Order: sequence, then structure tokens, then C-alpha cells
Amino acid sequence: MQNLIRFIQRHQFFFLFLLLVTGAVLLTASHQQYQQTFFLRSTNAIAGRVYNTVNQFTGYLVLNKVNRQLLEDNTRLLGRQRENFIVSDETVFMAGDTLYQRRFTYMHADVINNSVTRRNNYLTLNKGLAHGMAPDMGLITSAGIAGIVVNVSEHFSVAMSLLHSDMLVSAKILKNDHIGTLSWEGNNYRKAHMSYIPPHVELEPGDTIVTSGYSTVFPENIFIGTIEDWKIRRGETFYTATIDLAMDFNTIPYVYVVKNLMKEEQDELELSVLPDL
Repeated sequence: MQNLIRFIQRHQFFFLFLLLVTGAVLLTASHQQYQQTFFLRSTNAIAGRVYNTVNQFTGYLVLNKVNRQLLEDNTRLLGRQRENFIVSDETVFMAGDTLYQRRFTYMHADVINNSVTRRNNYLTLNKGLAHGMAPDMGLITSAGIAGIVVNVSEHFSVAMSLLHSDMLVSAKILKNDHIGTLSWEGNNYRKAHMSYIPPHVELEPGDTIVTSGYSTVFPENIFIGTIEDWKIRRGETFYTATIDLAMDFNTIPYVYVVKNLMKEEQDELELSVLPDL
């Protein structure tokens, strides 16, 4: 008996440990549903945070791919607009929809350099001769016109921005089709001016300005901006309107490049009878 007592005293902490463990097991068994619920809630919360973090990370990794796909989709949609076709003969039915001949095609390019603070600003693109780029191609975005390509190398292009003293765009007032000339006067990269608007034309703030389609560079009805105000300047007989440009030229990540498939034919014909053009 004394040996048993000495044995228990010698291992009292071990027996105390067994007693506590047994009590904990009994408590867990008697509250099993609560413990399971608590465990599941904790697991779900942790798993939710992990999944959210993983989703954000993988979303960031595929973001560039998604943006590229959107650019491709938008390029295809641009090419399907009516303004990209000319009607060859409205009186004759032609099978295969050849009544409408394609005039404009599109591709997209990244803007890798840009300026807005100079008197003459330019855009540099990441596509060149190897991609089908050529001088005199127009540049547009979802917000409006951006510029015209002026020089091309094998893999890069430089374009004259709309924010350039030599950039003149044939524009019109959408509601009445009156034509004017759009230019940038070098003061504010969010403002341009449209001149040669006849004084009998009724103007209102917010009137929409779009491309006229008279140019071989841009299709008709590409959005440019809206009229802010207008006046007849000293010594002139036409209105000059201040235009709020729709595009923020300080943030242009990409552009759509416009190719006129009939530009050469039109230019040659006009030069043959209008050599001063």
C-alpha cells in the first residue's frame, strides 16, 4: 500500500494531466454541436479570406489578358459600323452583301509615349511597318479622335497628336451637319476650337461635335466633344466655338488605328483636278 502511495506521489503531475485531458474530452463530447459549428465558422472565415486573396492575385495576373481581349473585341465591333462602308449602287441588288464595300479597317496599338504640355505634342505607338502601320493613318479611342500617324519604323510609330499646332480636323455639328475646322490653340489640353461656323447657325451649349467624314483619315461621326461657348472674333465673320474635348489626352493607354482602304484612290483623283490640295 505504501508503495502505491509513493508511486502516485512520484507521478502526480502525470495523473493530473490525464485527469484534465479526460475532463476536456468529456466537455467536448457534451458540447459537440457547438464545437463543430465554431470550427466550421472559423474555417469558412479563414478559407474565405484565402480565396479572396488568391482571386485578387490571379485576377491581377489575367487582367492584361482580359484587356487585350476587350481591345480585340472592340476592334472587330468598330469594323462592323456602317460608316466603314460605302454603298456602290443602291439600285442594284448584289449577292453576298457586296453592295457595301469596306472602306475602313482597324487595329489597336499601345501608347508608349505621350505629351500634353508642349505646343506640338506627339504619341509614340508600339506598332510599326511589321504590323501594317503607315503614315496618314488616323488614331481614335472610345472617347474620340487622338491624332494622325506621321512616321513609322519597323516596330514603332510616331503620331501627331490632336494637341498639335498643325493638326486640322474637318468636323461638323451633329444636329444640323454644319461643317467647321477643328484645331488646338495650345492653351488647355481639354479644350479645342472649331472655326468657320456660319453666323446664321443656331448653337447651344452641349451641342455634339463629330468628324465630318470629308477627310480620308477619319470615318464620319467619330465623337470629338461638345460646344462650351462661341463668339465672332475681331476681324472675322464666322463663329469660333470652344469645344470641350471628350478625351483626356493625359491618360491614353491605347488607340485604335484607322486604315482607309480607298485613301490612295481618292487622293489621286482629287489631286488630278485639284492640284492645290
